[in-house]
Amino acid sequence: MNGKRRVVVTGMGAITPIGLNVEDFWKNLISGMSGAAPITYFDTSTYDTHFACEVKGFVATDFLDRKSAQRMDPFAQFAVISSDMAVKDSGLPIKDFDPDRIGVVYGSGIGGMRTYDTQFNNYLQGGPRRISPFFIPMLIPDIACGYISIKHGFKGPNYATVSACATASHAIGDAFRIIQYGDADVMVCGGSEAPITPMGLGGFNSMKALSTRNDAPEKASRPFDAQRDGFVMGEGGGTLILEYLDHAIKRGARIYCEIVGIGFTADAHHITAPPEGGEGAVRSMQRALKDAGIEPEMVDYINVHGTSTPLGDISENIAIKTVFGEHAKKMNISSTKSMTGHLLGAAGAVEAIATILACSHETIPPTINYEYPDPACDLNYTPNVATRQPVRYALSNTFGFGGHNATILMKKYTP
Repeated sequence: MNGKRRVVVTGMGAITPIGLNVEDFWKNLISGMSGAAPITYFDTSTYDTHFACEVKGFVATDFLDRKSAQRMDPFAQFAVISSDMAVKDSGLPIKDFDPDRIGVVYGSGIGGMRTYDTQFNNYLQGGPRRISPFFIPMLIPDIACGYISIKHGFKGPNYATVSACATASHAIGDAFRIIQYGDADVMVCGGSEAPITPMGLGGFNSMKALSTRNDAPEKASRPFDAQRDGFVMGEGGGTLILEYLDHAIKRGARIYCEIVGIGFTADAHHITAPPEGGEGAVRSMQRALKDAGIEPEMVDYINVHGTSTPLGDISENIAIKTVFGEHAKKMNISSTKSMTGHLLGAAGAVEAIATILACSHETIPPTINYEYPDPACDLNYTPNVATRQPVRYALSNTFGFGGHNATILMKKYTP
């Protein structure tokens, strides 16, 4: 760690398509539940894809007062609520701490997309006077971290990350560095997304990026399976509380895990396609290992990006074998996107939570819908059923459009 301050996770919160809190999310993840179902938000009859992983049973006013809920896009609601959960879970006695030492780094890949759709329709129907004065504040991705800091009075470093599917992992990595270098003692970090809108679905359909398995949505997200045909859109939010180890020990905090390394790289190749052999992903994982000062053979589990796209899954499979060599075949690997769908800017946070719980519960979540092996994807994807296994070190990979790669390396915490 090169003498830098050690950083641990002391709180978590999640709003996901398979659970409205961390406990339910984990229970359903381990049981192999799919969150995919026909879209209920709007009529999809004219679209190529008719399904997504919506957050089910979510009512914002169960968590927020009515006025606050009305002034937040769903992506901000997911962020604020999951952050409230994480703060409560951490047991932080906020009033007893210097607010300048608690910060927020929180991201969204797109921001208030549902707000944009709604307000553009208002404009078409009645001109500019029909646009809400809250349109811009509800739209911009950074408003989530603004709301979080305002609600709790956190006055430390505060900003948003935006790097497509790598957004939340970049937020976690930045928060990690901020604590390492002593600029804060506690950081709230993560990501949220609410992209299941007419324009969002239509845009991804136009790219031919989404699965069109409309006859069996629950089987549509099938990472590394030979019959995969694209990703499944998801939504939700995930929040982690990162804390300086000595600070956490002093206050008697429960510690979930230690974050020991990060790796950030760029493909510099193409706006959507990975480079041959996933060389950007290779460098991202190698940097995380180097940052932590550990050997590849020490990693037990990887929560992979694994989106269920034909090229992306092959690229990540090759990258893992390049980094880990023969050890790649000995590790457990899984894609929790097979259950949650792809949460875009929230993916890194929700998947980091899954990775942390894999360490603390010594249980590897499965990759569901793995039925037809692909010869080009030849690793152990923990097919269909969760596996009990000790996990000391684990990686979480996220790779975003634009060639953004981020890897977070966690370690099981032992006092």
